[in-house]
Amino acid sequence: MINFKQEELIGRLMDEIREIYPEVELIRVGESPENPATLWIEVTAPEDDDRRIEMREFASEKVADIHLDYGYHMLMMPVRQVAEAS
Repeated sequence: MINFKQEELIGRLMDEIREIYPEVELIRVGESPENPATLWIEVTAPEDDDRRIEMREFASEKVADIHLDYGYHMLMMPVRQVAEAS
């Protein structure tokens, strides 16, 4: 379960990501099955491979800053959306 500060930090993180990658949307936030103290932040991945790589690098720097500044360990996990079958 996430606390108020984590929720605030995730909101700011998503705002910063959407400024550069407006197509990225939050899917869900959950605990890592390996370590409940680690949060997995699942987001939609940009379709373009280069943008996806850039977004991962950008997000990695931001979650590292959160870890250093606040002590919360978070991982951003871009997930490709699967097209729905017609």
